[in-house]
Amino acid sequence: MPIRMTGMVSGLDTDSIVKELVSAYSTKKEKYEKEQTKLGWKQEIWKSLNKEVNSFYKSVGNLRFDSGYNTKKTTSSDSTKATVSASGNATVGTQKLHVLSTAQSGYLTGAEIKTAANEKVTTSTKLSDLGVTADEITFNVGPANNSASGTTKQIKVGKDSTISDVVNQLKDAGLNANFDAGNRRFYLSSSDSGYATDFNITADSSDTNSTTLLNALGLGKTAKKIDGSDAVIVLNGVKYTSTTNNFSVNGLSISVNGVTDKVDDLEHVDVDALDDSKAVSISTTTDTQGIYDKIKDFLTSYNNIINKMTKLYNADSAKNYEPLTDDEKSQMSDSEVEKWETKIKDSLLRRDSNLSTIMNAMTTSMTKAISINGKNYSLSSFGISTLGYMNSAENEQNAYHIDGDEDDENTSGNKDKLMAALSSDPDTVIDFMKQLSTNLYTAIDKQMQSNSLRSRYSIYNDKEMTSQYTSYTKTIAEWETKISDKEDYYYKKFSKMETALSKLNSQTSSLSGMFSS
Repeated sequence: MPIRMTGMVSGLDTDSIVKELVSAYSTKKEKYEKEQTKLGWKQEIWKSLNKEVNSFYKSVGNLRFDSGYNTKKTTSSDSTKATVSASGNATVGTQKLHVLSTAQSGYLTGAEIKTAANEKVTTSTKLSDLGVTADEITFNVGPANNSASGTTKQIKVGKDSTISDVVNQLKDAGLNANFDAGNRRFYLSSSDSGYATDFNITADSSDTNSTTLLNALGLGKTAKKIDGSDAVIVLNGVKYTSTTNNFSVNGLSISVNGVTDKVDDLEHVDVDALDDSKAVSISTTTDTQGIYDKIKDFLTSYNNIINKMTKLYNADSAKNYEPLTDDEKSQMSDSEVEKWETKIKDSLLRRDSNLSTIMNAMTTSMTKAISINGKNYSLSSFGISTLGYMNSAENEQNAYHIDGDEDDENTSGNKDKLMAALSSDPDTVIDFMKQLSTNLYTAIDKQMQSNSLRSRYSIYNDKEMTSQYTSYTKTIAEWETKISDKEDYYYKKFSKMETALSKLNSQTSSLSGMFSS
């Protein structure tokens, strides 16, 4: 903005006059600025609400399936031998579990490496320091049994190789390998647990130095080897085998930790001869409390959102409130400004048609009757209902309450029909909730379809509002240009007037001088 020296001759407050002359333009610009401010606030409110609805939408989506209710719970009589969890497909009842073997990786602990002068052995130690004299020696890493997977791999080292070179080649062969300098030993294991991944270290029969090398490295006959093994269990008289300690059988997830029965021949075990007194008892029941809590959590989430929507929709009007200008804010305290702006923000979705549409979609889905095995059910069939307009708190007329819910002061004294239904016929309750969730999920999804005004998964016209905001920015810029042009126009007029007055004053002074002489 140029610096203007005005009113020097006329003595007029030119800035104030120009400001008044362009005030009509400034008022127009200010109007659009306020509308843009309100639109920005409205976008923020919608974004926050949309985020909550999307989160709820995803959680409702999970409740369309059996897995969303975790309908079974199970206990193990001996968690030191096995821990168990159950999915909805697990069979209710008690089952006998024998753990015959746990899965483990093949593990080899090398013998302590000896040197002639008992020098320190590190990963940098050369094999020549261990008595190796050949330039190239080979040994083999291969499957430990016929069932083991993989092929035999050859390790090639020589007198100039280091302990580190041996470790790296063992790793390249597929083993977990480490050398502990403090204990002067190699520690090797198969990469995975199970009988089929077990390994052996063997001398190369075609290399006469191979056995000598393995002995020097502590990997010969003096090394201690624990063979890789599978986990073997017998559940209800049926044997199962796994390369890990985890089993999944008919809805049960079983993790074995210890052996219940010692068996010499796992392959030919007589499952009928096992002693059931040693078995782990697995008890599976319907988790009625867990299902109840799922339904309660769902209703709590629904109530929180629908109450918020209802409050926004029924908000008091802020008809006579507009965003404050900087000058207006300067004359008010921070708390007064905040209170003023909150009043406006709270009213921005009042009677909003988009808000009304999503609210109606959700409330309608919650009241639909659902047929199960030829009989119609609704939420009220299970003691779940609203309090009605007369009895509910302000803006909570659409919220649902569970009869007998000890946490709800409105209905805690009523008979608990939901828990009774879960105890007597949990399948019907779950089927009802799955269909209700499907209806609600579909209704919300329908409101979040993309079109020319909104994006996918948006319940409001975000595209339209973004376009409007951009349009306001452009319009405000245009009015700023108009104001600037108009100001320049008036300042030029006043400048000419000042110039004319200056000339007039000069002429007057000259005439006065002439007459006075």
